[in-house]
Amino acid sequence: MASSVISPAPTSSFINNKKDLGSFCFSWTSQFSVNKCKKSAVSKKIVSVMAPQQSERRPATTGSVKNAMTLTEKIFSRASEKPQLSPGDNVWVNVDILMTHDVCGPGSFGIFKKEFGENAKVWDREKIVIIPDHYIFTSDERANRNVDILRDFCMEQNIKYFYDIKDLGNFKANPDYKGVCHIALAQEGHCRPGEVLLGTDSHTCTAGAFGQFATGIGNTDAGFVLGTGKVLLKVPPTLRFVLDGEMPDYLLAKDLILQIIGEISVAGATYKSMEFVGTTVERLSMEERMTLCNMVVEAGGKNGVVPADGTTFKYLEDKTSLPYEPVYSDEKASFLSEYRFDISKLEPLVAKPHSPDNRALARECKDVKIDRVYIGSCTGGKTEDFLAAAKVFLASGKKVKVPTFLVPATQKVWMDVYTLPVPGSGGKTCSQIFEEAGCDTPASPSCGACLGGPKDTYARMNEPMVCVSTTNRNFPGRMGHKEGQIYLASPYTAAASALTGYVTDPREFLE
Repeated sequence: MASSVISPAPTSSFINNKKDLGSFCFSWTSQFSVNKCKKSAVSKKIVSVMAPQQSERRPATTGSVKNAMTLTEKIFSRASEKPQLSPGDNVWVNVDILMTHDVCGPGSFGIFKKEFGENAKVWDREKIVIIPDHYIFTSDERANRNVDILRDFCMEQNIKYFYDIKDLGNFKANPDYKGVCHIALAQEGHCRPGEVLLGTDSHTCTAGAFGQFATGIGNTDAGFVLGTGKVLLKVPPTLRFVLDGEMPDYLLAKDLILQIIGEISVAGATYKSMEFVGTTVERLSMEERMTLCNMVVEAGGKNGVVPADGTTFKYLEDKTSLPYEPVYSDEKASFLSEYRFDISKLEPLVAKPHSPDNRALARECKDVKIDRVYIGSCTGGKTEDFLAAAKVFLASGKKVKVPTFLVPATQKVWMDVYTLPVPGSGGKTCSQIFEEAGCDTPASPSCGACLGGPKDTYARMNEPMVCVSTTNRNFPGRMGHKEGQIYLASPYTAAASALTGYVTDPREFLE
């Protein structure tokens, strides 16, 4: 086994079976203590209390006693202006950034106006980020109308950060257009350690890579945040994932998160924080950390988080001038469970249809014939993802055997695909290598195909097909046709599969 789990007594399975304990018992370490906790948890009411007589004593001079807190608990503490919090506490949190896009923005604006008034103003026009990115490059009139609604609202409210698009025929003619919201948020400097970032999209958790609390919320909550800058949240308990060992050259962060989700299941982190630490994590780039945090929601996680370090600070140097204060888990902080992985022993993975936790070794699926490959989305459409795919194509010197669609996440990534030289290629760019391999021309930045947008969406599956994809979900209908089969994989595995026409372990070309 490449992993092990260390759970404080009682174990996480014990707690799951004893829901009445809530999250109050996870730090107790003896059976006696557990019994005490259980008794107090089921007590509904205190009828009366008689305080014993005490002799007079001097006030303590050491200050108030505080319990150790996790990274996520500390962020909640700062944002709620409360010195001490524990899992299960419900608190009003001050929001640092609210993001919405073309799918949920119109609904959120409608709720805001209904509850606060047609002429109401948002709580802070500089803390709202609006990014059209989902159903953009389509002739669907309703999808296009959604972008118009975003534009009208931003003009009315004088929103500072609206990344507009008007010319749908040529995205490069829109200097403000960015592309996929989760990657654009990072590239434009909206992600900062210690802050609270909320978005009307489940994969907002991507931003946890920066040592902040980031999670998705619904339109109703977003409408309330637009008016007040606050939201009521429950403090989640934290699962800690310790990833150690030298990561083999044929693995990427996508393999790591597929391993974890396969280990704990799609419900294993329901309303829990997933904190990633260890020597392997410390060596990951920011983009790879974003991949790791991106898919915590596929395990049911409330948020994922990587402690900020030198890699984080260096990435932010030219992204933001606003001050931020990173926080870290205390040494004696209590974690619901701790999982340990020796990454050096892992092999390339895929998630078979139709669930992200349907984990399998890529080499065990070598007989699965595929119809296409998709490289893109917030999970697998970053610059490093395309460099990884190009590395496989370059090493093989072969042409792809199935249609291979490339969709850079943002306009910046698209430019990188056409300008950055691939290491070891003699100066060739990703786009040149992709062309030589017979891939489709890199498309306009968007995430439409990932969640099956309108029927004219580029790379959407309009027929029942088998696809190897670098995206994050493989439920029926996710990329279009309800009978489509999606194998989630890393860019390495996706590129290797494109070259063979079957699900393929990338070591076939990288070793």
